[in-house]
Amino acid sequence: MDAPLAVRARGITKCFGDVVALDGIDFDVAPGRIHGLAGPNGAGKTTLLGLLLSLAVADEGRLEILGAPVGRALTAPDGVSGFVDGPGLYPSLTARQNLAALAKLGGHPVGDVLEQVGLADVADDRVRGFSLGMRQRLGLAAALLTSPRLLVLDEPANGLDPAGKKHVHGVLERLAAAGTAVVLSSHRMDDLEALCTEVTILATGRVAFTGPLAELSAENGELEYRLRTSDPAAARRVIEETRASIVPPEPRTDPEVLLVRAKVPALDELVRRLVHTGVAVRELAPVVSPLEAAFLALTGQEALR
Repeated sequence: MDAPLAVRARGITKCFGDVVALDGIDFDVAPGRIHGLAGPNGAGKTTLLGLLLSLAVADEGRLEILGAPVGRALTAPDGVSGFVDGPGLYPSLTARQNLAALAKLGGHPVGDVLEQVGLADVADDRVRGFSLGMRQRLGLAAALLTSPRLLVLDEPANGLDPAGKKHVHGVLERLAAAGTAVVLSSHRMDDLEALCTEVTILATGRVAFTGPLAELSAENGELEYRLRTSDPAAARRVIEETRASIVPPEPRTDPEVLLVRAKVPALDELVRRLVHTGVAVRELAPVVSPLEAAFLALTGQEALR
């Protein structure tokens, strides 16, 4: 038999007084998947993560975690771990002491989790001297103590430098490959694109989209691209002969860069014609990534060029 879904939510509603934080949320997370959660501030992401960690209970709807229905008790099911709004740590204790205290409470060994998150060299340093990124990694280490089957993380890449982010991404990818489901909230579209196989986008407490990332950033949307070539004048003439269009430049724009608006098939045609004409393409990149463009459209926001 197939393993049960790590998360199955149907009609989840949560209110705080007159404020509807979640309004009929449906979404699924399968084992071994990294599921992104995105949305503007106030969209309901933190509330939903709190429900997954049993920090609150839904007013309406049905929530199943690791195949078991979630009741009214504020107790996280076995196999679930993570943090919301940053990890809770003891600043006067060292990283190792923090983990030892948590491990003792849950009856778990500390093991090599500090090595896994790249903090072995600072294991005996007090947490009060840690940077934001180091605290995030220590919070991840604490979440790994229980060998979770569902890992819930709120902005895990906050404060991480490029090396730290790459390290954390590797940890999460290895966990997913071993069967752990990961739900992570992030405002950074590049993190979601790099990590997630699927995403749920919330807007004003409702699901604007949930499903595979490839479906969200489908190639039928018209986007703006930065185009730098060996011959801008010739490139402009070629563009006028295709289904692409030139976006009027803004002040202080590099004169060698053309902004082109096109769907992917038209962009492919443009590249073929440029090459056939002998114009070298030195740069071709979306001004806003396909995922970010879809996010902005679904949430009713505008991109800043």
